[in-house]
This record gives sequence, structure tokens and C-alpha cells, in this order.
Amino acid sequence: MARRKVAAAKPKRIARRIVKKSAVRAVTSRPAQMKADPKVTAPHNEGWPELPPPSTKPWGGVGKALEGVRILDFTHVQSGPTCTQLLGYMGADCIKVERPGVGDITRGQLRDVKGADSLYFTMLNGNKRSITIDSKHPKGKDILERLIRHCDVLVENFAPGALDRMGLTWDYIHKTNPRMIVASVKGFGPGPYEDCKVYENVAQCAGGAASTTGFRDGPPLVTGAQIGDSGTGLHLAFGIVTALYQRMRTGRGQRLLCAMQDGVLNLARVKLRDQQRLAHGPLTEYSQHGEGIPFGKAVPRGGNDSGGGQPGWILKCKGWETDPDAYTYFITQAPVWGPICDLIGKPEWKTDPDYATPPARLPRLRHIFNTIEEWTKTKTKFEVMDICNQHDIPVGPILSMKEIAEEPSLRATGTVVEVDHPTRGKYLTVGNPVKMSDSITEVTRAPLLGEHTEEILTEVLGYSAEEYAAIKSSGAITPSEKKETEAA
Repeated sequence: MARRKVAAAKPKRIARRIVKKSAVRAVTSRPAQMKADPKVTAPHNEGWPELPPPSTKPWGGVGKALEGVRILDFTHVQSGPTCTQLLGYMGADCIKVERPGVGDITRGQLRDVKGADSLYFTMLNGNKRSITIDSKHPKGKDILERLIRHCDVLVENFAPGALDRMGLTWDYIHKTNPRMIVASVKGFGPGPYEDCKVYENVAQCAGGAASTTGFRDGPPLVTGAQIGDSGTGLHLAFGIVTALYQRMRTGRGQRLLCAMQDGVLNLARVKLRDQQRLAHGPLTEYSQHGEGIPFGKAVPRGGNDSGGGQPGWILKCKGWETDPDAYTYFITQAPVWGPICDLIGKPEWKTDPDYATPPARLPRLRHIFNTIEEWTKTKTKFEVMDICNQHDIPVGPILSMKEIAEEPSLRATGTVVEVDHPTRGKYLTVGNPVKMSDSITEVTRAPLLGEHTEEILTEVLGYSAEEYAAIKSSGAITPSEKKETEAA
């Protein structure tokens, strides 16, 4: 990917950075180290771009990782916006295309401040610019074509076939801009269900997570973590970055697809592991094995079992009677079994043949955790953590969202960020989860609907002031009466 010239960013406004378009050339020179050292002759290095010399600028002073990459963001709700916001955190110029007068449906969903965009929208659409376009209007179609020519990646999570119905087929996009990467989130991959619409909890069920979550005597459960939507968005962001890297070698774009079912299954792969192990005998680390309850043909719901080689469980802590989050997760890791026995007042368990070894403990896990819980109930969850950490015993407090929102260390690292918004005021959002030593992240607020339309049309796409005025009066970027009613 060729380096692009970047105009100086306005202070504190990544989203307003103006990136000039230039052609991206395929580079075929061999890496410098291969030229300098004849011993380095690995054929798989041939054809890759030559690396520049190491920068002498201070760490964090070389710009952001994806600076110069422009994203055409056709995403909405959660899975797609998660992907594009991550790319925005990394410095990409994300241009979010929205319907005039309506915008992303989540602007108005779960609204908590009257007349302001909802947290559902603002927390997923920071570090972006918003442009409104009527894709059915002739001038709107012209704008979209020009955007395709000026962008590197198109990201969408429409219902199956929606992009094609807009006239934005792969063939059309590839012909218009052969370097364009088209990245899509869909519910299912190719197969009998590929035309089905999928939402978060449907993906969790179809990907195998729900059937293995919960207690064995209860129904399947979905998790509060958005592994279907945000999890798939994470996968798609990774795919886009790898496609951009490959484009440095090939000079052309490609299509990417992340199915939500696939993304959930990838995150639940240890359960697929256990399904295969089950064919060779019981899953001894599951608590039901120690209780003499036979296994069925599929991986069971394991409650709070750790799902790994080290048994663990959620235990009550001091104050559990009134605090629903006064709990800790406690793992009885084999190397620290001795300190565990000493802490809970059972030093004899260190030598007792019924407790001394991990295999001997497996049938007795419920009794062991009940005993440990008698000790944890005398301590707060933070006291348990402090004491156990001194002995390298792995534990973790169950943190409520209130505690996470107020945790100073998360604010200090930029994991939780306070952002100021012109209509709703200050709100908290999750910052960039990826911390890089030479690419500093600045988190900016979500854009107002169509806030950057004029800016993008004139500064990115090159429309003159007269052309912009004509486009605005034509209705291609402004809401019709019907759309204004829909947005009300």
C-alpha cells in the first residue's frame, strides 16, 4: 500500500482529517535485507514491498497505523459498526453513509436523552464521519460511484442481496475500483440458510454457544457478551487488515465474508474440542462427572465449570446476601493446591490421597468448592483477590458494569473513555481494546446525522461550491417529507 499524503489534522478531530486520494501501486522490489545479505534467499519473501528504514521519530509520533486508508462504511446496528469503529481507532478515515433524515436505525433505538442520538449509536460510531445520501437519486448514485473510486474498503452488513439491489454488485465495484476491498457481515455462510437474517442471539444459538451455556438442568442461555455482533465485527476487521496487506503485493482488492455463525463457533471452539473428546469417554473436568451423572451425546451445559484443565467455579463472597455481584471466580490450579489448602484451613488435604492429586479431586469438586466458599464468604471479593494473588492463586472478582464504569485503571489506560457530545452531553464509551506502542489512539465522538456531508463532498470528492449547492437543492442528500416522518 503506497504511502498517501495526509493533510494536517485539526486538533482533537481525527474524524475531520482530510486524506488525499492517490493510486496504490503494487510493489515488486525485494526487501532491503535480502539485497544486503545473499544468505536471505527465502522465495516466499520475493515480491514484497521494501521496508523503509526504522523511523527516528519518538514512539507514537509517526501517525496512526491505518492513516491513509479510507473506509466506505455502509454498516448499521452493531456488527458492522464495531468493525469500522475499530478501523477508525487505528486511524482509518471512516465515511459512514446514512439515509437523509433517518440515518442508522440505532440513532433512535433505546434512546435515553430526548432529541439526542442513543448510546446504542454513539458508543459504536465514534471516530467516523457521517454523510447522507439518497442512493436512489441520480445524483446520489453519482456520489456513491465517486466514493467507491476514492475509498479503499467498503464494509456492509445489510440483509442478503441488499447491496446488489442497490446496484453495488461486486462486478460493478471491482470494475469501478479494482483495488477496492468489499467486506461483508452475514448471518450464515453459503448453504441452506445463507438468505436468512440473523441477529445477536440467533447467532449465539446457531454457532453452538447457547447450547453449552447455562446449567445442565436448565435451558440453553445466551451470554451478555455480544459475541455474535461485536465478535463478528472483530473478525471482519482482522480480515480487512490482512486484505489490505495482501493488496500491497497484488495491487487488487477482494471480497471478504464473515458469517456470524462462523464467528460464534470460532469463539466457542473449545466446546467443539470437547465434542470430539466425548466420543472417547466422559469429560472428567466437568463437575457432573464427579457427581456420577452420565453424559449424553453432545457437550453439556457446564454451569460455571472452567471448560479447561483447571477446575473453577463462581463462589459467594462477603455481602452476597444483598449484593448480587459479591462473587469471585476461583480456580483450583494444581501448582498452588498447597497454598489453597492452607488458606481454607484444610492443610491435611495436601497429603490426603482423596485430595492430594488432580485426578483424585475431580470426583469431589462440589465438596471442594463448597469448602472453599465457606472461606470466601468471610472476605469481600477484592480481599479474596488480594490474598490469593499473594500466592499466585488465580481468582477474579465478578465486576458489575457500575464498578467497571468507575474503575480508575480502566480510565487511565483508555479502555473506558468519557466523550463529550454536542446534544447528549458527556457519555462513556469503550475505547480501543488494542494498545500499540507506536500508534496512539484518540477516541472521538460519534457524528451527528450528515454532519460531514458538505466536507466529504467538497474536500474528499472534489465537488465545487456550486456543484454542492446544486446537489443539496436536488434532494440527493436531504430528507424527503416521508423520511422526516420516519425519523420523528
